[in-house]
Amino acid sequence: MGALDGRVALVTGASRGIGAGIAQRFAAEGAAVAVTARTLATGPDDALQGGLDDTVALIEAMGARSLAIAADLSDADARARIVPTVEDTLGPIDILINNAAAAMYMSNADIPLKRRRLTFELNFHAPIDLAQAVIPEMRSRGAGWIVNISSATKKHPKGPPFDAGLGKLRFTTGTYGASKAALDRYTTALAAELWPDRIAVNSLAPVAAVRTPGADLLVGDVMDANPNIVESLELFVEATLALATCDPATTTGRLLYSRPYLDEIERDVRGLDGRPFRA
Repeated sequence: MGALDGRVALVTGASRGIGAGIAQRFAAEGAAVAVTARTLATGPDDALQGGLDDTVALIEAMGARSLAIAADLSDADARARIVPTVEDTLGPIDILINNAAAAMYMSNADIPLKRRRLTFELNFHAPIDLAQAVIPEMRSRGAGWIVNISSATKKHPKGPPFDAGLGKLRFTTGTYGASKAALDRYTTALAAELWPDRIAVNSLAPVAAVRTPGADLLVGDVMDANPNIVESLELFVEATLALATCDPATTTGRLLYSRPYLDEIERDVRGLDGRPFRA
């Protein structure tokens, strides 16, 4: 039996990278997995390959049920139809993984209002709207798990002097980091409110950068120059799974980092297919 047998999960930003990895790992544990992102399929000229169709194929290869919903999460009307669609097709949602996010690699001194609004719409308002949509069913069944994917950029820099060695990554510490800090504060508030309902609400961030094709495209040079800030996709996904199977009575309202959390609970990393994994 898998740890998620009989459960329904919704994973946002699941066309590739972290979201696709989480969806695959959850399917390996027996969950029916709904995935959403803007792209159902990519074309040959797209800079990044991988769409929801590819993620669904990975899920179904595990023998699990799946549903792909193409939606722009920065659009409130588009995201409002996601949860009802999942409930109509797969059933009530037990697990919500708010993974989709926008990161603008622009100078903090110059980023325009339009980009700032888009960042907060996708990184802050969308997770809240989706959480509010799944909470009624979770409450009625007396259990639920919400994991908000955060970022190490939420941390305040040390200085002066300030470290300029991370190049383009420092541009994400302003608007993007602020949106993740706001999401963290909402996470703890929601966790306190939902604790009597046995709904776990936690935040999870990588210690630094998770190596995915998207990360390689944007900041591959930075990761190559700083290998100590890189962690595997499998490690981060394992920590996400741990929070999707935790005891809501004791593990909620926590702002966690992937490797330290796995060390805390003495959990080994497995591959996306659920088999033993060696980095």
